[in-house]
Amino acid sequence: MPLHTISAEEALGRLDTYDAIIDARSENEFAEDHLPDALNWPTLDNQQRHDIGTTYKQVNAFEAKKRGAALAARNIAQHIERNVLDMPKGWQPLVYCWRGGKRSGSLSLILSEIGFRVTLIEGGYKAFRAAMLADIPRLAHKFKWQVICGTTGSGKTRLLHALQAAGAQVLDLEGLAQHRSSVLGGLPGVAQPSQKQFDMRIWNALRRLDPLKPVFVESESKKVGNVAIPTALIEAMRSSPCIDLMLPDEERVALLMEDYDFFVRDSEAFCDRLDALTQLRGKQVVEGWKAQARSGQTESVVRDLLISHYDPVYVDSMRRNFSAYAQARKIQPMNRSSAAMREVAQTLAAK
Repeated sequence: MPLHTISAEEALGRLDTYDAIIDARSENEFAEDHLPDALNWPTLDNQQRHDIGTTYKQVNAFEAKKRGAALAARNIAQHIERNVLDMPKGWQPLVYCWRGGKRSGSLSLILSEIGFRVTLIEGGYKAFRAAMLADIPRLAHKFKWQVICGTTGSGKTRLLHALQAAGAQVLDLEGLAQHRSSVLGGLPGVAQPSQKQFDMRIWNALRRLDPLKPVFVESESKKVGNVAIPTALIEAMRSSPCIDLMLPDEERVALLMEDYDFFVRDSEAFCDRLDALTQLRGKQVVEGWKAQARSGQTESVVRDLLISHYDPVYVDSMRRNFSAYAQARKIQPMNRSSAAMREVAQTLAAK
């Protein structure tokens, strides 16, 4: 059966029509980023790719191709034995590699000779990423955004999750970035995605949204931890209507003590994060906070952080960057509880 090829632009709109998406690149390339729901079937694994590259540079291209072909044939045979023998004749995969098509082409040729209808992406992952990045601005500006604002600890993420549970559309940027956005927002033991993977996650989320319904999103700065939000999306958010979520200071402190309970259990980890504020707040202030944290007064430190650091910075940033913040609709849940957030979410979702 002949191989079929499609452009990267065409692939954007047809991803969900294939029975499988197969990435023929090495494990490290796949880990950095890959198409949504792709499976990794390396034609050459990490070490083999390195070794063949060395042969290409130190010996010649002909020797590298011979050795590479032998390795690729063995690997492809293993993929077929592990993953393909039970597939029906009508199985239709989409296959890609980095750019040139040699690795994906080798795998696709054998699958095609078996009798499967195989489709290749012209230009591979590199072309798809370029097309995907060009598609994000189009998507970002087609939705009616509702931006959930609120000072640190007001429960923005809790409300966003409650909205999703209530059936509303949401874009959870912090969830996609695996980070809670602030200096203290890194999650213990959880690595953030690469910038490339974050971009892909955002595009994949945007393409599944309904433009006829509003989309709720948290107010964010340009970066969530170490990854940057696409410029077009930030611009769309900053020009959209805002909702100002408000909780009393004591409720905010209690909420943060719950959500960042790992800092309560590990004061040294908390102190390490506080060091990042030294340039802004001065060494004397930060050392004072660290001394309090080590003596078990984490709640006092959190309260001081909110009032003296986060609140002024947040309010100033919102006024400068979100054009509709001054006209934001103010929402005041009864408290920080899930029930209170659920009640607010149901009211917002209904509207």
